[in-house]
Amino acid sequence: MKVIKLILSTLVSVWLMSFATDAAAAGVKVPYEVEGKPYEGYLVMPAPKSPFVLLIHDWDGLTGYEMKRTEMLGELGYAAFAADLFGAGVRPTGLEDKRRHTVALYQDRAKIRSLIHGALKAAKSMGASVDNAVVMGYCFGGSAVLEFARSGADVKGFVSFHGGLDTPEGQDYSKTRGRLLILHGTADESVDMNDFATLAQELEEKGVPHEMITYGGAPHAYTVFDTDRYREDADRKSWRRFTEFLIETLDR
Repeated sequence: MKVIKLILSTLVSVWLMSFATDAAAAGVKVPYEVEGKPYEGYLVMPAPKSPFVLLIHDWDGLTGYEMKRTEMLGELGYAAFAADLFGAGVRPTGLEDKRRHTVALYQDRAKIRSLIHGALKAAKSMGASVDNAVVMGYCFGGSAVLEFARSGADVKGFVSFHGGLDTPEGQDYSKTRGRLLILHGTADESVDMNDFATLAQELEEKGVPHEMITYGGAPHAYTVFDTDRYREDADRKSWRRFTEFLIETLDR
C-alpha cells in the first residue's frame, strides 16, 4: 500500500510540474465548478509560489483580451488566473446579450461575491498562492472587484480599470481589508467624475487605504486594444502604475 501511495504521489507531482510548465509558457484553459455549475478560466503559472493576481473580465466574458492581459502578468513573474463569471462557453457578443448577463449579476450581488470566491478556490486547488493576492478587473470586472472589496474579502489589494464606481444602497466599505487602486478615464461617459469623487469621499470616510488616478482624454474602456476607445498613453501609464502597485502590495 505504501508503494502504491508513493507511485501515485510521484505521478501527481510529475503532472503538476508538466501543468505548471504548460501554464507558464502561454497559459491554459482550466475548467472548474462553482456551486455545481461549469466555468472555464485561463491560468498562467510561471513558478510555484509566485505572487498571484485574479483577473475579472469585462461584460463580453472571458475573451482573448483577458487572456492577453493574463499572459502579460505571467511575463512579469506573476501567477494569474482570468476568472469566468458567466459560465463555460457563455461569451456574449451582442449589446443586449452583454447587458442581460451583467444586469443579472448586478441584481444578485451575493452571486458576484460567490463566483469570485469560487474562482479563488479553483486557483488555490491549482497551486496559486491566494494568500498573497490582488484581485483586478476591467469595466464590469472592475465593478465586481469593488463588490468583492466591500465584502471584506481577505486579499491584499483590489484594482479597477475603468470600472463602475457606485456603491449599492445598503453597502459601504467598512469591511474592506486590502488597498484599493482605481484607474479611470476623465472622459468616461458611462462613469463620470461625480462617481469618481463620491467614491473617493466614501473611501476616505471609512479609512480605506486607496489611490485614485484619472487620465485626461481617456474614455470608457480606454485599455481595450484595437478599438476606437483605446488610448495608448493612458493604457501605458495605468498599466505601469498597476505593476508598481503589485510590487508594493505583494510579497516576493
